[in-house]
Amino acid sequence: MNSLTDVLDGRWGDIRRDIRAQVADAKFREPIGLGVEEHCAQVLEQLQELAKTGRPRLGFPEEYGGSGDIGGSVVSFEMLGLGDLSLMVKAGVQWGLFGGAVELLGTREHHERLLRPIMDLDLPGCFAMTESGHGSDVQHLRTTATYDPDAREFVVETPDAGARKDYIGNAARDGRMAVVFAQLVTKGESRGVHAFLVPIRDEDGNPMPGVRIEDCGPKAGLNGVDNGRLWFDRVRIPRTSLLNRYGDVAEDGTYSSPIESDGRRFFTMLGTLVRGRISVAGSAGSATKRALTIAVRYGEKRRQFRRPGETDEVVVLDYLAHQRKLLPALATTYALHFAQEELVASLHELQSGGEPDEIRQRELESRAAGLKAVSTWHATSTIQAAREACGGAGYLAENILPALKADTDVFTTFEGDNTVLLQLVAKGLLTSYKDQFQDLSPLATARFVAEQFVGAVIERTAARKVVERIIDASPGRDDDDVLFDRAWQLKLFEDREAHVLDGVARRLRQATEENAFEVFNAAQDHVLRAGRVHVDRMVLEAFVAAVDRCEDGETKDLLSRVCDLYVLANIEADRAWFLEHGRLTSPRGKAVVAAVNDLCRELRPHARTLVDAFAIPEQFLSAPIISE
Repeated sequence: MNSLTDVLDGRWGDIRRDIRAQVADAKFREPIGLGVEEHCAQVLEQLQELAKTGRPRLGFPEEYGGSGDIGGSVVSFEMLGLGDLSLMVKAGVQWGLFGGAVELLGTREHHERLLRPIMDLDLPGCFAMTESGHGSDVQHLRTTATYDPDAREFVVETPDAGARKDYIGNAARDGRMAVVFAQLVTKGESRGVHAFLVPIRDEDGNPMPGVRIEDCGPKAGLNGVDNGRLWFDRVRIPRTSLLNRYGDVAEDGTYSSPIESDGRRFFTMLGTLVRGRISVAGSAGSATKRALTIAVRYGEKRRQFRRPGETDEVVVLDYLAHQRKLLPALATTYALHFAQEELVASLHELQSGGEPDEIRQRELESRAAGLKAVSTWHATSTIQAAREACGGAGYLAENILPALKADTDVFTTFEGDNTVLLQLVAKGLLTSYKDQFQDLSPLATARFVAEQFVGAVIERTAARKVVERIIDASPGRDDDDVLFDRAWQLKLFEDREAHVLDGVARRLRQATEENAFEVFNAAQDHVLRAGRVHVDRMVLEAFVAAVDRCEDGETKDLLSRVCDLYVLANIEADRAWFLEHGRLTSPRGKAVVAAVNDLCRELRPHARTLVDAFAIPEQFLSAPIISE
């Protein structure tokens, strides 16, 4: 169904089609059976091929040879996720993290000198943020960059074992320069974490003086990415190596910044790097689509057991249990796809103009954090379900699913640990972003929540106008039909979110100066719950808006039923909460289960259509179990 593919391809459909054609080249073959060094070499060759196409220039500024298409750049990374995820990650490190940091944290001098060689892969680089001792708590990294005014240089130092840079992509083999995040110290005072350009290898590939590099060793997956560790022993770099958009040091050591608050400056710096988090969510979605396509195609071929009195065995996808294993997950994959499209569009609009509005920027960061968490958790569970749906054959490397499992596993913790990210979502739901809240002090957080939570409002995403129109126009339905009433579904998700948020506020009001940490810590389960139900509502609204703008009647009807399955499977999974809080009666709770079964049976004939609409290049679906 080409019209369904067109709906999925959306605003950046031309880019999606171009990349599908491009990666069909034999150069982008699967890495099955390769050793680690062979795999790394193949990925580097593929990265060089990508550089030749000019595709990496998409998201960079036009004045430096880029195209200025930020949304298209993120979509490009997402599309790479349909193939070898090592290539997607290495490309993301080079052009998303390393190049993105230089562009977004640096100034004109850095841009003029570095962006073209970065885009063309003449300067391979890495993004050295994570340390052995600090991953999520980036604000307390221990690497230091101390300014020496006599030499007009920074001295970069790894003070202890916990401060070594760890799991750094592109560091172990290919990177020549790193963006190193370190505590900036000048005139005896630490000014917080800043980013510095530090050469780590010379032109011949040898470590620079004072730089020690070590391979992290074999990993569970993504072995085409050369993850490494970095130590710095009093490495001297020029003063101009500081990426100084948000903070600068004069020759005499005087520090200056357009943002006075250290905490606000830190979060502003991190916020500019949100593209990476959005790209991970999209790539997780691509891997999930690939796994579901394999599992559904296999489910239509594989036969087991006979009906009484018949000679032909039953196609396994005709079993309700098999449908339940795959089709609700497929519906959620569609829902997350449309939420991702809306998020990418918001990113594009926000970062394509001048200085972004601070509140809109914080809202974007919150949505990106939530969608990344939910998308990557969904990938982990769905790829496992797809593997199980293919039985023992799904465990063979040649059938792709084991690599998808291994490669996506780390997605739940890199570019932000998912549990931490959902807490950021709950924080981002507040209507104000006061400085007192940015320091993450438990007492300040608790007091601010207690005072301001009553002002929390439903976030005005791009889909809200459509949602409000549907709710306002709803005439109401008889009880027998209410489960499929879109307005009822939307109101139910909104009501759940509002109730959970109100509960968080009431718990946090107990905080005092003496017990602030304990109260906040004791409420973490509730905070995480608030983040999750917010994302669920946001995803549903994006799906509803996508159905609404679909112009082809047949496609719209099919998408509407897929949306119903997403909603009702979500309600079924959370049935205990809805029953406990009086949002569902016991009979209606049972009706939800029956409705999910009915929708699975109804969508069974369309399962192949739904996965084929992803338009994954056949080269990436070469699993023998689904060969015709």
